[in-house]
Amino acid sequence: MKTTLTKTKNFSAFCTFSFTAYIAVFSTLVSATPAPLVSIDTHDNFFNAIKAHCGKAFIGKVTKDNVGNTFGDNKLIMHVRECSDTQLHIPFHVGDDASRTWIVTKTGAGLMLKHDHRNEDGSFHTSTMYGGHTTERGYNEVQSFPADAYSKQLFIDSGITASTDNVWQMMIYPKRFSYRLVRPAREVQVDFDLTNPVELPGTPWGYAPIN
Repeated sequence: MKTTLTKTKNFSAFCTFSFTAYIAVFSTLVSATPAPLVSIDTHDNFFNAIKAHCGKAFIGKVTKDNVGNTFGDNKLIMHVRECSDTQLHIPFHVGDDASRTWIVTKTGAGLMLKHDHRNEDGSFHTSTMYGGHTTERGYNEVQSFPADAYSKQLFIDSGITASTDNVWQMMIYPKRFSYRLVRPAREVQVDFDLTNPVELPGTPWGYAPIN
């Protein structure tokens, strides 16, 4: 009986030691240097070219619109407002409407564009965070973002199935930034003059002021 009890205690001690050793090894692995966020040169160069304008705002004008006056006669301003090594927040003001913010993110598999769409009280619009992800290298100056699965489902649920074919493009040149939406029978593009920074617009809806 004593022999059996001793064996049981020894086995219990062994299990406790093994579990403690496992936790120690796991903790070491968890605290190891994080894996790098990988990226390719065309994505990096595109991202950094926009980031170089951080803190500045620019006036835009519609240069393509095949269905009419999409933005009316409103003043159009883009503001490269917040920038990190992995994400850019770019509010797009249409007159007094500060509901739209473009978010460009490095994902480790390319670049993602999302449209953060808010109501004036800061709450999220029923149609928000639609966008897409790069599927190709693109160019230093141009990247394309075909609608992703979430966006397609959102458009279907919202009754605007034509938008499932959306492709958004952003273009950055020394003197111009462009935002373009294209799909069959639909094209609209806004060009912003990077040579003439303007007064910064107000705080976009749902965001905190920058001190």
